[in-house]
Amino acid sequence: MPRSISVILNGLHAYVYGRWTRGYVGLLRNQILPRLSSQGKKKLADGFHCKVLTPEHAKAIITINRDISKRDLEQIIPYPTARTLVLKGPSDVVVYECACRHTRKHSCQPTQVCMMIGKSVGDFILRYHPARSRRISQAEALDLLEAEYTRGHVHTAWFKDAIGGRFYAICNCCKCCCFGIEAMNTYDTPMVASSGYVARVDEMSCNACGACKTSCPFGAIEMNGIASVKWDKCMGCGVCTSQCSSGVMALVRDERKGIPLDVRALI
Repeated sequence: MPRSISVILNGLHAYVYGRWTRGYVGLLRNQILPRLSSQGKKKLADGFHCKVLTPEHAKAIITINRDISKRDLEQIIPYPTARTLVLKGPSDVVVYECACRHTRKHSCQPTQVCMMIGKSVGDFILRYHPARSRRISQAEALDLLEAEYTRGHVHTAWFKDAIGGRFYAICNCCKCCCFGIEAMNTYDTPMVASSGYVARVDEMSCNACGACKTSCPFGAIEMNGIASVKWDKCMGCGVCTSQCSSGVMALVRDERKGIPLDVRALI
């Protein structure tokens, strides 16, 4: 396809996605994803995917005070497309209604939890969705991240081919509403990349309350007298650590899980 036509199509795709996000996600979830072949699922994931962030790394994106422009992050984002990180510090953040939650009949609350990062993306959302979005300060963004972490939701950095193949949002994903988590768990579509960490249990102190198993978005916890982690399923999101009242769950770095998206290391 000629580059000029590709640019036009990507621009149209980005406009439709940003202008009618709720309908776009609903169409993908209800009509397209269930009908995709294995090859189709891989193609979808290659151009529209997320990287799990630890709470620390999510906060680092919000508080970065320098410009960052990195391309071809193949060691961090294991996809052939949509892996450019462009940040202009200090971050410009617009919080937006979560399309995934709005496509559910009974959605998790609150719904205004998606953070659009960058002036161009944020200004577009504010222009076309003034009633469902608002600009927030750095302090408000950090408070939102902390509140969602406490609720047991996953911080994810989203990348999309149509939006210049770049990072554009931090979402706070719940396992019952998130399209990406559903695509991975239900339809075996690899849209979610590990944070580069894995959960570990202090077996001597675990009281087998089961809170970690109930809250895990990826089905990575088993209970057999005590909690244990299924390494292959764990995405290193840290939800179990936020929900464990005994404090026996922790995230540990695991090189086999990939490289973390730590903007401080990219400076």
